[in-house]
Amino acid sequence: MLKILIADDHAIVRQGLQQIVTETQDMTVAGEASNGQELLNKINEGDYDVVVLDITMPHRNGMDVLREIRTKWPRLPVLMLSIHPEEHYALRALKAGASGYLTKESAPEELVVAIRKVSRSGKYISPSLAEKLAFDLEVGREQAPHEVLSDREYQVLCMIASGKTVMEVAQELTLSEKTISTYRSRILEKMKMKNNAELTYYAIKNQLVE
Repeated sequence: MLKILIADDHAIVRQGLQQIVTETQDMTVAGEASNGQELLNKINEGDYDVVVLDITMPHRNGMDVLREIRTKWPRLPVLMLSIHPEEHYALRALKAGASGYLTKESAPEELVVAIRKVSRSGKYISPSLAEKLAFDLEVGREQAPHEVLSDREYQVLCMIASGKTVMEVAQELTLSEKTISTYRSRILEKMKMKNNAELTYYAIKNQLVE
């Protein structure tokens, strides 16, 4: 019986995932967490076969938590689950050590298949993501401006482009406004842009935000 640990800050989502898992004979939800620190504590205290981890969580986002899991528990499979389309975070998550990536729009059957595959040390990616990976491996392909950003810079870019102020971003990420302003300056410099309006236009044009 596979023991699954689910981490998502929305109780309704956790309930939905639990229902999908418990309807499957070979797996059970052995634990739940509503934020990154709670998840790390649960892993430290318990024994799990697969972690299903949401990317967007308060205080510490899923990407930060994923890196800590990879450092402390390198053999524990982590399946990333997100509201964000694959082109937003999937490649970053896989490069950071995720065993797979699914959007929350995926069918329940796909979640079960993904959990089984990563539990056997496999990687789970959709056909569309496989095509994207193949494209990114093409020799001589020039990187898009947002691809040179760090994961945190990319997260801040998406939040700013969604219309959030520096103060709102700082509060959501539990960081100081000065730190967010520094990230914003780095983003503008790396992407060779002048202001938030240019960042927002770029993000919308490249479908980085809805």
